[in-house]
Amino acid sequence: MGKITGFLEFDRHDRAYEPVAERVKSFKEFVIPLSEKETRDQAARCMNCGVPYCHGTGSVAPGTPGCPVNNQIPDWNDLVYQGRWEEASRNLHSTNNFPEITGRICPAPCEASCTLNINNNPVTIKTIECAITDRAWENGWLRPEIAAHKTGKTVAVVGSGPAGLACAQQLARAGHDVHVYEKFAKAGGLMRYGIPDFKMEKHIIDRRVAQMEAEGVTFHYGKAVGGNSPGAIDPQELVKTYDAVALTGGAEAPRDLPIPGRDLDGIHYAMDFLPQQNRRVGHEPLGDIREILAGGKDVVVIGGGDTGSDCIGTSIRQGATSVTQLEIMPQPPEQEDKALTWPYWPLRMRTSSSQAEGAVREFAVMTQKFTGQDGRVAKLHCVHVDDKFKPIAGSEFELKAELVLLAMGFVHPVHEGLLKSLGVELDPRGNVRASTDDYQTSVAKVFSSGDMRRGQSLVVWAIREGRQCANSIDRFLMGSSTLPR
Repeated sequence: MGKITGFLEFDRHDRAYEPVAERVKSFKEFVIPLSEKETRDQAARCMNCGVPYCHGTGSVAPGTPGCPVNNQIPDWNDLVYQGRWEEASRNLHSTNNFPEITGRICPAPCEASCTLNINNNPVTIKTIECAITDRAWENGWLRPEIAAHKTGKTVAVVGSGPAGLACAQQLARAGHDVHVYEKFAKAGGLMRYGIPDFKMEKHIIDRRVAQMEAEGVTFHYGKAVGGNSPGAIDPQELVKTYDAVALTGGAEAPRDLPIPGRDLDGIHYAMDFLPQQNRRVGHEPLGDIREILAGGKDVVVIGGGDTGSDCIGTSIRQGATSVTQLEIMPQPPEQEDKALTWPYWPLRMRTSSSQAEGAVREFAVMTQKFTGQDGRVAKLHCVHVDDKFKPIAGSEFELKAELVLLAMGFVHPVHEGLLKSLGVELDPRGNVRASTDDYQTSVAKVFSSGDMRRGQSLVVWAIREGRQCANSIDRFLMGSSTLPR
């Protein structure tokens, strides 16, 4: 543990943000790290719980307490308190391939399940995790881990999001010849093209890709697998060419809002809007697509989750006149009932850094139709709803809007192209059917993990599934595996 009396001596103190007026001027990260002393003091607060829910049961199923990748949180908290940073890094990386990413964008279910959260003062686990891995990079501790022996087996990984990257890195370290196929110009999936740079700058991904290339992973960019785009690769050819194939794409079919006026210009999916800005920041050409910009416009974001929040922050930085976020769910309580919820993830009012930058938030709102002028959206016609999502008579109102961003989540992976070409079986939700026992699909030699298998979820769940899928592929190829599950 950390210091025996640490949780009594030190109050919770977390990273601060740059002032709103300053941070909205750019797309750079704006979180201010703690000093080394502050970080060690926070690590000292870890209590050596008899049952550390922060990492004890998170692997069971979504919604259960703790960390999905089973980070050994009390162990590396103690190491940080002792100043043994390199050892803390080794421990942290033993369960998580990319802790600098989860240390930035994970919602931290570990902190919700911390014993100190019973009185609203959990250990700053996410901050400590980020500090460990950032220090490891700064000190050159994260060198490529090159396999001592090559197996002669080849694996194709389709998709370079967190599941694909974790799967590929683990398999390369086991000695396999791994080839990652990515339809876009760079690796990272939604980590690169969905998450704004102000939450995570993309050099964070680039240095991991460089590490993986040094470990023997080959990346093939601009190579769509399946479909009719120019240069698309036939999925059946991959199955014939490689000893195993891992499908690790995302759940990219967005949830639509099929109401009157949906066809008006100015109404876009969030994932048509966000990648454009990320490409601008990354100096990638947009090609011949039509630009979507929020500057000088009244923007309405429909959907109250993380993607909606990312749309808010991006719109504000682009110079939107106003930003309003609509959520069909009722406003959650300011504080959860600990006796009923701890150590589970609580439903309570949260305000993201982007929402705090000036968005108006409306809860229990249903959009009934869009109207416009000259083919462009101009208004949303809305109504408040009760707890059964039934419209409340007399609560109708209108919102001015020149740009509407639909951020209501994703229903399942895209079926056309890759999945239909391979003929993999789907589950009732439209995801690729594969169990967590072996991650094998209905097609021989083909495995699947991450959002393509489980549906939209957290980056930390994708990393976990990618690691477990690598273990299953290694066992399939070699009869046994030393890779962790």
